[in-house]
Amino acid sequence: MRFLLTLALFITSGAAFAATQCTNADKSTWQDPDKFQAQLKEQGYKINKFKVTKGNCYEIYGFNKDGKKVEIYHDPVTGKAVKSEIED
Repeated sequence: MRFLLTLALFITSGAAFAATQCTNADKSTWQDPDKFQAQLKEQGYKINKFKVTKGNCYEIYGFNKDGKKVEIYHDPVTGKAVKSEIED
């Protein structure tokens, strides 16, 4: 039951994540995507999917160092997490 509730919350929150805006900065100021992913991996993240969103975010799907499933939107200039969804 808890899994279904978590899944329902995750699905309904999808619309909010789709509208996430991270930066309007010129792409020349963005961190290199490969180096950015390498830094996350050094922090213990396992990245299953990486993409650039329409809102100019680096978005990752995968697992954090604790093995919890994550979906995180990062500002590609600063690397700061703008929004995140972490499975309990």
